[in-house]
Amino acid sequence: MADLKYYDVILKPVITENSMAVLDEKKYTFIVHPEATKSQVKDAVEKMFDGAKVASVNTMNYSGKPKRRGYIFGKTKKYKKAVVKLAADSKDIEIFQGM
Repeated sequence: MADLKYYDVILKPVITENSMAVLDEKKYTFIVHPEATKSQVKDAVEKMFDGAKVASVNTMNYSGKPKRRGYIFGKTKKYKKAVVKLAADSKDIEIFQGM
């Protein structure tokens, strides 16, 4: 297991049509470090965003897709995505409010 600090766990938010649709249910989607655990993601969200209380965390691992450019073959980068559900009495996360 990697020794990750809380500011290294969350890499960026996911801004898609599906992730914006579930904001009403207080579910937020992030790209996280591939070696981060659910408890590390929970701690990172609670420390980075004031007033956020995490109820649950679901994580998904994505492998790289095969790509081809001419006769050169390769793969895209693998990544991990986390869907964080906040508690009912929690404050909303501000980075998604302007969307």
